[in-house]
Amino acid sequence: MKNSRRLGIFATAAIACAASLAAAEPPQVDIGAELEKAKRWTTPGANHKELERFLGQWDTESRMMLPTGPTAPEKGTATYSWLMEGRWLKGESSGTMMGFPIRTFGILGYDNFKMSYVTANVNSFDTTLTTSEGDMDPSGKAILSYGTLDEYLTGEHDKMVKYVWRFISADEMVLEVHDLPIGEKNTQVIEIRFKRRKG
Repeated sequence: MKNSRRLGIFATAAIACAASLAAAEPPQVDIGAELEKAKRWTTPGANHKELERFLGQWDTESRMMLPTGPTAPEKGTATYSWLMEGRWLKGESSGTMMGFPIRTFGILGYDNFKMSYVTANVNSFDTTLTTSEGDMDPSGKAILSYGTLDEYLTGEHDKMVKYVWRFISADEMVLEVHDLPIGEKNTQVIEIRFKRRKG
């Protein structure tokens, strides 16, 4: 009898609690205010303006930086245009690497929330997707970013790689690729020089 009375009291309390919750109105959200707060993260700014340096058509010269010295330059072309105007660039290039034809496609942008420049690249030479994340240096003349790379010929996974975009002038820039596990010095393994096409 006592148990059934306790069950009855418990059931009554549970019903009363459920009714109280059902009667409570959901919290009101001011969508306009939330969107206004989000503008800090969603609106392109000065860092996106820096992406305009890349826009246009370029002639390229690529070199492998071997212990014995740089290889002979291999010529190619590259084009950068807006994927999402003012936010994301797409870069497409073609040329040769070690004598083999290669095409690349990449995207480059600035992520306000990460507060970093971010990239993703694919090419016709292998099946990898490489990504990086980094920042403009204080001089405003270079973007330094870091990512990882799998070396399928050696079996190494997630090797740390540094990418450096150096802005020499409005019409010339250089991309350096550094293999960081090599050590503290002489880490550069690839150099690509870009010269803006005239006309």
